[in-house]
Amino acid sequence: MHRVGSAGNTSNSVRPRKEKRLTYLFNDADDTKHCAGVNCLSVLKPSEPDNCSYLFTGSRDGTLKRWALGEEGATCSTTFESHVDWVNDAVLVGGNTLVSCSSDTTVKTWDCFSDGTCTRTFRQHTDYVTCLAAAENNSNIVASGGLGGEVFIWDLEAAVAPFTKTSEVAVGDSSNGINGSGPVTSLRSISSSNSITSHTNQPQGYVPISAKGHKESVYALAMNDSGTLLVSGGTEKAVRVWDSRTGAKIMKLRGHTDNIRALLLDSTRRFCLSGSSDSMIRLWDLGQQRCVHSYAVHTDSVWALASTSTFSHVYSGGRDLSLYLTDLSTRESVLLCTEEHPIQQLALHDDGIWVATTDSSVHRWHSEGLNPEKVFQRGGSFLAGNLSFSRARASLEGSTPVPVYREATSSINGIPGIVQHEILNNKRHVLTKDNAGSVKLWEITRGAVIQDYGQVSFEKKKEELFEMVSIPSWFTADTRLGSLSIHLDTPQCFSAEMYSADLSITEKAEDDKINLARETLKGLLVHWLAKKKHKFGSQTSANGEVASGRSITVSRGEVDGNGENDSKVYPPFAFSTVSPPSIITEGSQSGPWRKKITDLDGTEDEKEFPWWVLDCILHNRLPPREHTKCSFYLHPCEGSAAQILTQGKLSAPRILRIHKVVNYVVEKMVLDKPLDSLSNDGAFGPGSVDGSFRSGFKPWKLKPSIEILCNNQVLSPDMSLATVRTYIWKKPEDLVLNYRIVSTR
Repeated sequence: MHRVGSAGNTSNSVRPRKEKRLTYLFNDADDTKHCAGVNCLSVLKPSEPDNCSYLFTGSRDGTLKRWALGEEGATCSTTFESHVDWVNDAVLVGGNTLVSCSSDTTVKTWDCFSDGTCTRTFRQHTDYVTCLAAAENNSNIVASGGLGGEVFIWDLEAAVAPFTKTSEVAVGDSSNGINGSGPVTSLRSISSSNSITSHTNQPQGYVPISAKGHKESVYALAMNDSGTLLVSGGTEKAVRVWDSRTGAKIMKLRGHTDNIRALLLDSTRRFCLSGSSDSMIRLWDLGQQRCVHSYAVHTDSVWALASTSTFSHVYSGGRDLSLYLTDLSTRESVLLCTEEHPIQQLALHDDGIWVATTDSSVHRWHSEGLNPEKVFQRGGSFLAGNLSFSRARASLEGSTPVPVYREATSSINGIPGIVQHEILNNKRHVLTKDNAGSVKLWEITRGAVIQDYGQVSFEKKKEELFEMVSIPSWFTADTRLGSLSIHLDTPQCFSAEMYSADLSITEKAEDDKINLARETLKGLLVHWLAKKKHKFGSQTSANGEVASGRSITVSRGEVDGNGENDSKVYPPFAFSTVSPPSIITEGSQSGPWRKKITDLDGTEDEKEFPWWVLDCILHNRLPPREHTKCSFYLHPCEGSAAQILTQGKLSAPRILRIHKVVNYVVEKMVLDKPLDSLSNDGAFGPGSVDGSFRSGFKPWKLKPSIEILCNNQVLSPDMSLATVRTYIWKKPEDLVLNYRIVSTR
């Protein structure tokens, strides 16, 4: 997982300012569907005011979604967008609060019935947060664990001050030596909460309870109904038991031989179930502090567990794609169904069970959850062994059980996630392939698919689209979240320019240089600028700068050659409002955030954006850029009688076309005479075409023309100096161009 620099506390810091990344993420037009694997599920049973059941899903695309469950299926009613990396787990507490954790190192709380409002952000963890646990009868207590070996127990009511509408409260812990900002994870390196973090004073005095003892990563947590007992497990291969009121250690249970991935506690606090990557399920008696039963049901890692309310039966799923139902007392087990992808999490709902997998779709299977004994009456059950190799051996011997159910009762379909990408040479187009095999061509300066090739060979299409053109790399891309993420870092992002004619921008002179990053940023933030001007009464000053309600201090960099601060967004940089991209920025003290560009309401603090973004779009200033010029020598071809135009080195923009060099040579040589007055320099004089002009014919009048060569290869007039240097010259020394006179009729 790619990790970028911390957006940490800058107060009282004497270190130089660290540049921050801006990322924008392309969204599908149908944003009611996940586009990456679903990591977690939570079911909210019928309650007031609408007496409707809801399913909450959290995905590797960084979003959570609320689904209204009805007889005709599930309908997406809200997308919760604020995390900037995978959502790894989510739990419901108190009937109206959703708590989620992410690989962005944060734990967030949400109003379940809002339009996607993130109410609190906890920034205690220093690494990916992988799991959560909640107390069913205590709406205030939630535990979180992560790859840093940290386990925190939160009292949600005591943690933070009341939430205000325009800010998202960020809770850090400075008293226990942990940096509240922590390392930030990029969308590898990214839709957004409807409230952006703003600079609020962090509440003083609250410190979550820390269950200290894990020396390695934590992957599973479980809590009893009252919230007094907590169990945890991870790569240490041991189940740890804690008093969640104090964080004190109670016991450590050993028996698994690999990472513990799933845990359950019964309501009596007596029994604990664990599922492990060693393919085993174990039942622990906490009173006796020992394992009382082992169940060899799966042939691969067990990643998900769900039990009936009486803790008599357990549903289990994992890497072997199988969902089993096991009677804990009789050891009888049955294969309920098989999925096409590894099973991540399970959620029981009435007589069905929702199954989340590494795919973007979620399926509901019939489970007889209210009377699981009915499943065994259908036959096909087997007796679970107590050693892992016994189940594997049975599978090898051909006694693989037959699933009870072949088809899911309902599905929540996702969309295929992007799994492969290639940035093309023109540095405006990216070729992608999704996990359904569909290949598409994106224009990243406006976030649009310009060509859908269908299911074709990605490699062949990449070869077909190859262009001999050299443009500086001004962005990086990844598909970690199932969508195409574009990352901009200064000053590299400002290194690419094109002529307005090449972009078909008719509003500007054809040889005006267009900075690709600057125009892209204008397109991304046009809605923010418009709403900010409206909210704060911004006026355009005489010098063209936007005078906002808040001021920013920036260091003056190189002024762009255009010299104007036009706010117009040109067509090649106009992003869609139907499927607008989301912005991800590392923020400031309150950490990173994510939001659709059309949802920016103008109240976002300017310090939440990287300073260079605002310096660019508000003040038309670009940071100093390297390698924007190309040095070269211009000499006549060897053996040519053409005059020598210059003795020294020339310099021009990298994007300068060869036809401009031709014009320069023509202008210097004043080639406006017919060739019969010029010396024979490879041009044809009178009678020299074939040496046999017949009497009475006048010689053809030929006009001079200039060819530019490099390494004895004639260059196309459309080539840029950068392209010639990259593909023709291929040397570290300064470029050498030659010219010669040719003729045309």
